[in-house]
Amino acid sequence: RFFVLEGTEKAIMIDSGMNSPEAKSIGESLTDKPLMLLCTHADRDHISGNDAFDQVMMHPSEFAFYRHSGKHTQKLLAVREGDVIDLGNRELEIIALPGHTPGSIGILDRKERVLISGDPIQKGGHIYMFGPQRDMEAYLDSLNHLKKWNGAYDEIWPSHGEIPVAPDMVEELAQKAAKVLAGEMPCEDAEMHGSPISTCDVGGNVFLLDRTPEEK
Repeated sequence: RFFVLEGTEKAIMIDSGMNSPEAKSIGESLTDKPLMLLCTHADRDHISGNDAFDQVMMHPSEFAFYRHSGKHTQKLLAVREGDVIDLGNRELEIIALPGHTPGSIGILDRKERVLISGDPIQKGGHIYMFGPQRDMEAYLDSLNHLKKWNGAYDEIWPSHGEIPVAPDMVEELAQKAAKVLAGEMPCEDAEMHGSPISTCDVGGNVFLLDRTPEEK
């Protein structure tokens, strides 16, 4: 799932999908404003249309992984927490949400009172937390950090699962992630992409985790 937001002067595409090399053309068909690209993170299901753009914005913690994910030649522009992208009478604030990936970000549209969350916040989805990029403790910390923006948005628009999602999903996921880390949630052995993983169904979402060494 990707989004196009428009201000009075500019428009922005947030992510470019998994099998959407034509994403830029789709975005340009929706606006007559200059179209920029911002990625919530660099996983392959969020960047399939990136190469049609001359430059892409993302958190610098994603740069190395992104460069190794393909022969991307566009200019990379760093965005960090607290940065504001002004589309013209519509400001988007960057919020750092590391854990799912080191440079995962959320985008707060204060005018429309919407948080675009990327992958960390979902309902009815699978949250990937296995592999070298993922860190469950950082993920929990990010969910708790996000509570600083309580009251600034009325809806969450995730990249996967149901949309929209209510703001209380942040607290719900934080509580469940804490229980997973404490070993208080049942998990089952599984395999994905050739990797042994654990799946933890926390009710409403499933965390996909690395197996601990003793489980392997």
